[in-house]
Amino acid sequence: MATAKKQKYYVVWEGRETGVYDNWAEAKTQIDGYLKARYKSFTTAEEAYEAFAKGADGYKRAQIADTRPEKRSIAVDAACSGNPGVMEYRAVAVWNGDQIFHKKFPFGTNNIGEFLAIVHALALLKAKNHTDMIIYSDSQIAIKWVRAGVCKTKLEYSPKTAELFDVIKRAEIWLANNTIENRIEKWHTEVWGEIPADFGRK
Repeated sequence: MATAKKQKYYVVWEGRETGVYDNWAEAKTQIDGYLKARYKSFTTAEEAYEAFAKGADGYKRAQIADTRPEKRSIAVDAACSGNPGVMEYRAVAVWNGDQIFHKKFPFGTNNIGEFLAIVHALALLKAKNHTDMIIYSDSQIAIKWVRAGVCKTKLEYSPKTAELFDVIKRAEIWLANNTIENRIEKWHTEVWGEIPADFGRK
């Protein structure tokens, strides 16, 4: 005997016609080929209408609010005095706030520091066989660069950035030769507060 297909409800926050739809065919016509469409399926009409009322961003914030960062994890962050300028990055243990590593360069950018901090944490955790630990970063750009395996900085190479570019190259080579096993997650500052590795200079 065939199992009855469960009813689903589709919220279209951004599409040709926004709303809640009780069938995929109709919802699909609202989002197919629509640039930046935002939609999600739900198992009950109540959940769908509640999510639609919150809006896409409100729904996302509510979902994040129901979560908490994992304690057994590492948080990384970078700071720059001017951008570009004197740059530093570090990592701390989320479970107790202890600093794990700290590096400083005479000239760089914040995005480069965020990128190097994640790669440094990946390499360290792999060497210590802690590939089950999460790495948190509040930089979506750096996370994207790491997943692409390339530091896409627009900073120009010069004698004062030579050391930094050497480190960037080594980080890219490490990414090319190693599989990323640790989860890299976005730290949700708007819900969880400042990332533990923050330098506190805002």
